[in-house]
Amino acid sequence: MTVLMMSDLEPALSYVEVVRATERRLLRLGVMLTGNTHTAEDLVQTVLARAHRKWARISRVDRPEAYLRTMVVNEFLSWRRLLKNNEVLLAEPIERPAHDDLGLRQAQRDATWQLLATLPRKQRAVLVLRYYEDLPDAEIAELLGVAAATVRSNAARALATLREHLTAEEAS
Repeated sequence: MTVLMMSDLEPALSYVEVVRATERRLLRLGVMLTGNTHTAEDLVQTVLARAHRKWARISRVDRPEAYLRTMVVNEFLSWRRLLKNNEVLLAEPIERPAHDDLGLRQAQRDATWQLLATLPRKQRAVLVLRYYEDLPDAEIAELLGVAAATVRSNAARALATLREHLTAEEAS
């Protein structure tokens, strides 16, 4: 006799529904990780193609959108051809400020991308997940497959590196 679980009876979420609901957020995450819209599109497309092949299994997890986000981060961390020269191209602005000085805002954005480009991938991923995605350290640790202490040390090292660069620029 086969015992059916309630989750076996519930209809699985549609791939198209989940992609439509999450594609913009995944693309923004990709832009924050890679620093380039086109590279982010490639990254997300690669992840979505892989997810489509495994959708029967992915659709049954508690939060398929979180699973897709994890896939994007892991793909970014392992993509060999991505940023092979450790170079980050500037992304197009995601949002337009309402009444700020656009030139100053763009200069700050450019400086931010240049500073993020100096960080190792894991440190950059930790900062993006912590400050852009607003995830707690425990969730970042789970997403990256490391201990929460490793997340905190990567964040501390990344922020220290960024402070050193800012201090060096202010001194010159």
